Amino acid sequence: MQSQSEEDLPSHDEEASFQYRGSLSEVAFPEILYTIDRFQVPGVMEASRQESIKRVFVREGNVVSASSSEIEDSLGHHLERSGLISAQAFAEAMVERRQTHKRLGVLLIERGLLTPAQVYQAIRQQIEGIVWSLFDWPDGEIRFKIGGFRTPDAIRIQLPMRQVILRGIERSQSAKTLVARLGRKETVFEACYRTEDLIETALDVDEMRLLGLVDGRRSLFEICTQGPRGVAENGKLLYAFHALQLIRRCEVPAAPLAEPPLDETSGAIRIRFKTVTPKPGS
Repeated sequence: MQSQSEEDLPSHDEEASFQYRGSLSEVAFPEILYTIDRFQVPGVMEASRQESIKRVFVREGNVVSASSSEIEDSLGHHLERSGLISAQAFAEAMVERRQTHKRLGVLLIERGLLTPAQVYQAIRQQIEGIVWSLFDWPDGEIRFKIGGFRTPDAIRIQLPMRQVILRGIERSQSAKTLVARLGRKETVFEACYRTEDLIETALDVDEMRLLGLVDGRRSLFEICTQGPRGVAENGKLLYAFHALQLIRRCEVPAAPLAEPPLDETSGAIRIRFKTVTPKPGS
C-alpha cells in the first residue's frame, strides 16, 4: 500500500494550480482520462468513493505512478496473489522494511527472492491494477490538480494513456453501461482517426478488424454482431474507439433494424468540470 508520505504529497506548485472536479455518476472515467491526455498537462488525479482514495499520477501523456488507500492494492499483496513470494517471506520483508525504511522491492532483490525484472513488472502490474479498478467504479468524485508532483515511488513506469484507456475498457465488467453511451442500435459511426493514433494505441488484429467495420453505413447493432469477438466485447471496443475519438457518430442515422436493440438508453458524452482556483493561503 502506498501511504500518504512526504513523497506523494502535492508540491507547492501543485497546490497553487487549478483544480478540475467531476463526478463519475455524470462523466465516464475513460472520457476524463482522454480529456486529460488531450491537453497533455501533468498532474495528479484523485478518485474518492466511500472510504477509498486512489491517485493516478500523469506526466507527458503517460501514467507514471498510482497509489491507493486500499491494502489489497499494495505491492506486497499483489506479489502474494501472484504467487511470486510466500506469506512468510512477505512478513519477514515487512519487518525488515520497518527497521531499515527500505522499499519492499529493494529488500526482495537484496534477499534474492526476486530479480529486478520481476520487481519492475510487479510494480507495473500494481499500477495498472489500481488504474483499471477505477473503470468499474459506478460513482465517486474525481479531482484533477494540474501541476508538478513528486511520485510516490522512485521507480519510473510509463503507461501510455491511450493504451491505459483501451485496456481498461476491455477489462471493465460493465459492458452494458458502456455500450449504452454509444447510442441506439441503429446509430451509425464513421472513422476519424490518423494512422499515428492507431500505432500509439497499439491495436491488435481483432481490434483492427472491428475498426474496419466502421464505414459510415453499418449500424451499432451490425458492427457488434459482425465483429471478431463476442457482442459484448465488440461493444466495449467500439466504446473505447469512441472515447479515444477514433470514430464518431454520423449525422444521418441508418434505417431502423428489426432486431431488438442492444440497449434503449442513449448516453451523452460530455465532460463537465468545474474550475476551482484555490484561495490565497490555502
